Amino acid sequence: MRNRSIPAISDQDKDYVRSLVIYEDASLIAFDKPAGLAVQTRGNRGRCLDHLLWAFARSNGKRPRLVHRIDAVTSGLVLAAKTKPAAAHISEAFGTRRVRKTYFALVEMTQPIARSGSAVDHLISRGRNTFVATSHGQGGEARTDWTIMAEGTASTALLRARPVTGRMHQIRVQLSAMGCGILGDQLYGAGSEKASRLMLHAFDLSLQHPDGSDMTLAAPLPDDFLAVLDEYGIPTGASPAMPAAE
Repeated sequence: MRNRSIPAISDQDKDYVRSLVIYEDASLIAFDKPAGLAVQTRGNRGRCLDHLLWAFARSNGKRPRLVHRIDAVTSGLVLAAKTKPAAAHISEAFGTRRVRKTYFALVEMTQPIARSGSAVDHLISRGRNTFVATSHGQGGEARTDWTIMAEGTASTALLRARPVTGRMHQIRVQLSAMGCGILGDQLYGAGSEKASRLMLHAFDLSLQHPDGSDMTLAAPLPDDFLAVLDEYGIPTGASPAMPAAE
């Protein structure tokens, strides 16, 4: 069998994608994706993380493969597998909900909410790549557990969100339905006049490594996220990563 041809990747793009790596071993490679970089595009047109993975291709044409996705406008942790067995192991873990996912979201509360709770809805499509949450319907069930971590000015709050399911736009839709639209969310929440970026960050993943050991990978909150938290008086402490208090 002929080896797969390797698309040309510029030295600049190679340096760029390598600068995003926050963890790597023989099985996995994890990236801290900035907001604005798409994970995948149709036909891999334009710059996207999936295409940039060719920077890690071996001479036989094999390269890491993505095992999950986050929205282009969301920053944070994205995981890829470097071997077929690793990809199968991690994909199966996501599919059977054995990966704990933690996000942080800065929201504008338009109504009071409890300090913590679970949102369980059905997400129904209302157009191309947009959804609405309902209490019943034909859409797939979505569950997100959430906790208020800190409150700021202008009715804002920093929420820790842990999606149990993995529906498209799940956290954004469900928080909006709660009256807690995410700042910078022009589809579902408080738009760009509140923040120049979507204030949603994929913070960590806890899972079983293909070798059987338990592991947690984390991507600290980026500077542009921290700057908006500071603007709204949300305490962040000295660490660039908010503590994920249990």
